Amino acid sequence: MQTHELKARVEELGKEMAAIADSLGIDGKRASLKDLETDAMSPDFWSDGDKARRVMREIDELKGEIETFERLDGEVSTLMQLEASELGGLEKDVIRIEEELGKFKIKTYLSGKYDRKNAIVSIHAGQGGTEAMDWASMLFRMYMRFCERKGWRVEVLDETAGEEAGIKSITLRVEGAYAYGYLKGEMGTHRLVRQSPFNADKLRQTSFAALEVLPEFEDVDEPDIEINDDDLEWQFFRASTQGGQNVQKVSTAVRLTHKPSGIVVTSQTERYQEQNRKIALNLLRSKLWAKRLAEQKETKRELKGEYVPASWGTQIRSYVLHPYKMVKDLRTEVETGNTEAVLDGYIDEFVEANLRAMAGD
Repeated sequence: MQTHELKARVEELGKEMAAIADSLGIDGKRASLKDLETDAMSPDFWSDGDKARRVMREIDELKGEIETFERLDGEVSTLMQLEASELGGLEKDVIRIEEELGKFKIKTYLSGKYDRKNAIVSIHAGQGGTEAMDWASMLFRMYMRFCERKGWRVEVLDETAGEEAGIKSITLRVEGAYAYGYLKGEMGTHRLVRQSPFNADKLRQTSFAALEVLPEFEDVDEPDIEINDDDLEWQFFRASTQGGQNVQKVSTAVRLTHKPSGIVVTSQTERYQEQNRKIALNLLRSKLWAKRLAEQKETKRELKGEYVPASWGTQIRSYVLHPYKMVKDLRTEVETGNTEAVLDGYIDEFVEANLRAMAGD
């Protein structure tokens, strides 16, 4: 690469850094970090353990973002001070910084009101019996591996196993920086085409599974989502534990029905009933928020006179394992033939492309 080309690319990096600093509000993040660190020094900071852990996690997230930005900004500033003739031999450094900056820029697309929040992810098998339930379990593994690589903590809140194989449905709590922001674009129907492993003829089979992704809410997040005690119906039961016939001797699992909306949520992951009650209430808040959002969208459609046929869900991605191998996102047109990697959780290319598309970039 010619030195004048390198110089032009370095100048472009400088513009990118300035735009990212503005989009991320780096100065505001520095001020927020300082305030949070001051709060963490308070003598009664750990009197509320849950709140303290959330604050400490936010401190770590902000530190990581700011440190990464400052490192990249420093490297770009150093390169910008060099004359074109001095950039010879630094091509690899320029390419590396471009790649790192491209990854870091993804954060600028995560500016939604709830993007920083934890996510509640539900996977539901579609029609197709055992085939669909097996596909739901494959998706569960795929997202588990993706979350592991992100360093996120995943907790199973509720699960209904399939009769022969796989899962009918599963609900997960994903705890980590921008979990909802990254995963919200995965919501919709996922389609699998493959040779059936469940019949001797190995016929070609098409299966469907749907993902629902919601931000995890607490009572302080959406004060206008009111939950009245009189509208709630609580049921308590024994949660099944791993080990087949073994069950807990205490009814710690919770099923919560919101009578006005008919929404039912279940939590049975925790050992103590009170913890499951809290999780169930947070799940209900998320469901009520999603219901309100859907109603607002429907009202807009009616006002515009649009007709949208009822469907189980918007199909977002197709996974073909036979007669050829390809995963294709139907919104961004991103595709790959490396289906094994995708099903092993390497879905960053699809997630990031959709974030860019939603941001109009």
